[in-house]
This record gives sequence, C-alpha cells and structure tokens, in this order.
Amino acid sequence: MKTRSLPLYVVVWLVGIVMVTPLLYALISGFKTTDQLSENAFGLPSPWVTSNYTDVLASSSFWKMLGSSTLIAVGTTVLTVGAAALAAFALARFAFRGREMMFTLFTIGLMFPFAVAILPLFVLLRTFGLLDNPWGVILPQAAFGLPITVVILRGFFRAIPGELEEAATLDGCGPFGFFWRILLPMARPALGTVSVLAIVASWNNFLLPLLVFSEQTWWTIPIGVQQFQGQYSADIARVFAYLILAMVPALAFYAVAERQLIGGITMGATKG
Repeated sequence: MKTRSLPLYVVVWLVGIVMVTPLLYALISGFKTTDQLSENAFGLPSPWVTSNYTDVLASSSFWKMLGSSTLIAVGTTVLTVGAAALAAFALARFAFRGREMMFTLFTIGLMFPFAVAILPLFVLLRTFGLLDNPWGVILPQAAFGLPITVVILRGFFRAIPGELEEAATLDGCGPFGFFWRILLPMARPALGTVSVLAIVASWNNFLLPLLVFSEQTWWTIPIGVQQFQGQYSADIARVFAYLILAMVPALAFYAVAERQLIGGITMGATKG
C-alpha cells in the first residue's frame, strides 16, 4: 500500500514546493534592498532589512484597507449564508411546483462569469447610488455567492431525516422553529464551509471594489496592492514586503479554517 501511494506523495510534495517557493522568495526578498535584489536575486539578504515591513505596518492606510476588507468580507458572508440557508431550506424541505426548476437556475448561476455583468452592474449601482459605498460591493458579492452556497447547503438539509422533522412538528415546532433550532445546529459543518468560501472569495475580489470605489476611503487590500505597486514600482523589495503582509491575513484565516473547509466538503460529498 505504501509503495502504491509513493507516486501520489511525490506529486503532492512537488505541487507543494511549486506553490511555496514563490511565497518564500517574496518573503526573503522583502528583507532586501532593491540593490541587493539586483546583485543577488536568489541569495539571503546581507544585511537583513526590516524597514520594508515596518514601514508598511506603520502606515495607517494599510490598516484602513485591512479593516475595509474585513468589514466587506464579514458583511458579504453574513448576507450570503443567511439568504442561502433560507433558500436551501425551502428547496430541500418543501415540495412545491417549480422547485427543481428554481434549483436548476441556481446551478446555472455557477457558470455565469462575473465579468459579463460588469457594465449592467455598474449602471445599476450608479442608479441606486451605491458607488463609493460598501454596500455596492457587499450586495453583488452576496448575489454571486448564492449559487454555490445554496447548492452546498441544500445537500446537507436534504440529508436530515424526515422523521426528525415530524417529531419536531409533534412537539409543536413550526417550520421556522425546526429550521432555527434543529436544522442549523446540525448543519454547522456545512455553514462553516460556505462561510469560509464566502470570506475567501470576498477577500480576494479585486475587480468589483475597483469598479465601485473611486475614492480611497473604502479601498480594499487587493486595490491597495495595485496602488502600492504603482507608487513604488522602482522599489521592488518594498513591493514584495507589502505583498507578503497583504497575504498574511488570508493565509492565517485559511490555515485556521482549513480543517473545517475540507471536512465540510467531504461530508457534503458523502451525504448527497
């Protein structure tokens, strides 16, 4: 068994090395000066320069963008998971005409690229006065996050035994009571999974905040990376430091939520 698994382990290690090497190179390069990068691009810093990282951490604009990204990610997640949970509950536990057609519309939404909707979305946000407003990012992100969230949650909700719902009804528990008191606690792994997906997608979104925010007040971390790179294009080492610090929150969150994400997806696959 171990011999058969050896090629798999080799592939996993190779993929891991390919993914980690650029991050490690950027991390070490952030401790160099631009002259050191030009003279010795792949060697260790000599001497180690910490000012690239400390200058970014001392910048109020960096922390402001970090707070903006966090607020938008949390708002998007709460709205997406809340609306999708209610929709998935109706599609999983109630029988009504057109249910499967409605669910098919959600699955079709998985194939709808965000870039196609840029122009009509911009016109719509401008009409409702949502430009330079965090809701102008939160609402579209939640809308585009609904399909995958509904698809995942519906599978979990359908796996809950019908006898449990009947017992709750006999005890005087209505549909919403069953949803709130029994279904949501039992679907905690699925809720954790879709929450992680929504937060990561919101945190990495660049195009929509760039479209909505023309002023620096609500700029997010991805926009900050682009602006910083343009401002310090000649100081490559400082740009590397900014990139690493911008990735740290997302990497830290994913490291904490990795088990929840993989466990939830695995459980959903076994329950379909």
